[in-house]
Amino acid sequence: MSELKLEGSCLCGEVAYSVQYNISEQTPRFYHCHCKRCRKASGTGHASLIIIGHCSLQWLKGEALLSRYKVPEAERFATCFCKKCGSALPRYDEQTGRAVIPAGSLDHDIDLRPQARIFWDSRTEWSCSDNIPAYAEYPE
Repeated sequence: MSELKLEGSCLCGEVAYSVQYNISEQTPRFYHCHCKRCRKASGTGHASLIIIGHCSLQWLKGEALLSRYKVPEAERFATCFCKKCGSALPRYDEQTGRAVIPAGSLDHDIDLRPQARIFWDSRTEWSCSDNIPAYAEYPE
């Protein structure tokens, strides 16, 4: 049995978490989601999400600073974030044991790479164009 752990935190550092899962039982899925809800929640063209079923989520610190929002008409969509800095944090479904982890909240690089872009037909026209310059820092 091979246990793996992902650790992350919010921007202000007041909230930290650990997600543990068994690699022989669960392969994480890593998607760039372009749906309207993910765009609104992230404030970007897509949300980069790691989805892991049959896992455990432990808040290492700052659990009292968590806030959650559930879109009333959505079957699955909800957000979890730090009340202090607003950073997106993992949301966890107790019934299914599934975590949805914002990839940008991880504290270390991981071996996983995005597997797909989902809800591609919902993307905005300006999102994910490869025809623009790239800079290591701010352009001059």
